[in-house]
Amino acid sequence: MKTELLRVDERSDEILQRAAELIKSGALVGFPTETVYGLGANAFDAMACLEIFKAKGRPADNPLIVHISKPEDAERISYTNELYYKLAKRFMPGALTVIMPKKDIIPSEVTAGLDSVAVRCPVNKIANRLIDFSGVPIAAPSANRSGKPSPTSAKHVFDDMNGIIPMILDGGDCDVGVESTVIKISEDSIILLRPGAITFEMLKEVCDNVSISSAVTEELKEGEKPLSPGMKYKHYAPNAQLYLVDDEYVDFVSFVNEMSAKENCAVMCYDEELANIKTDKLLPVGKKNDIKKQTKRLFMLLRKADDMKVTAIYAHLPQKSGESLAMYNRMIRACAHRVIGGTNGKI
Repeated sequence: MKTELLRVDERSDEILQRAAELIKSGALVGFPTETVYGLGANAFDAMACLEIFKAKGRPADNPLIVHISKPEDAERISYTNELYYKLAKRFMPGALTVIMPKKDIIPSEVTAGLDSVAVRCPVNKIANRLIDFSGVPIAAPSANRSGKPSPTSAKHVFDDMNGIIPMILDGGDCDVGVESTVIKISEDSIILLRPGAITFEMLKEVCDNVSISSAVTEELKEGEKPLSPGMKYKHYAPNAQLYLVDDEYVDFVSFVNEMSAKENCAVMCYDEELANIKTDKLLPVGKKNDIKKQTKRLFMLLRKADDMKVTAIYAHLPQKSGESLAMYNRMIRACAHRVIGGTNGKI
């Protein structure tokens, strides 16, 4: 299959209509959102959605997120409630995915057999227009091979999906850089299943009763079924083994200098540390307190590490709170919980 890589913006109606026709015909399209690039299919077409799993090499028990162009379109596919509309008023369109009871119109292949569906309304104008032109909600996980770092540019998608899907829409680099926040709601409570740009603290401003699933920071228990994408399997992982260094217990600069002297490794470090680290295989994440920039660069740097052909990558262990929680969640899965130092230490 030849894969078209087409540069677009929200005014590229002719190309977006072509992409929408592919979606309606049961084909897959790579497209940008504000979080990461998605691999989209008609959410009403079970066979098309199964092609997503095939293209990604994704386990079939890992549910997909369904993208809509307006918050009220959730009525078509799920049973909403008052809390959903409170959240929609505050955060939608945006980087929030809400899990609610599904309607029968959504095939079980989309939800991995669960009786709930994950719904998101992206703010990205290209994504929104693609959904509108398609006339159907679009089921879309991240547009990468399963388990690998998520794509934040069209090039990343092309690297993973060239020859596998017919079209990739290049809308430039993603603004956020990690996937959406995923929550499950009841009438009066929220469970945070995957952190993202919409933080725990922001959710608390809308609903008093917000809890964080243990799966955000810990491994799922044996036999526990994933309620959200990214919960069960090793995710976001580069080819080299990633290790996180808890610098409350380990001097990061001294440690990575020691490791760099004896093995082929890359170092993800703060800008302030660059002059003191003795290797040319550096992956600067940004300034220590610039969490947004660190988050935006994370997956791009993990992919860059693959290009370096290193055997190991060392990085700071992020904090488990505020904006840093999303970084912690992605990195702890990318390293399969391999932490050096501290009470979390596995090595």
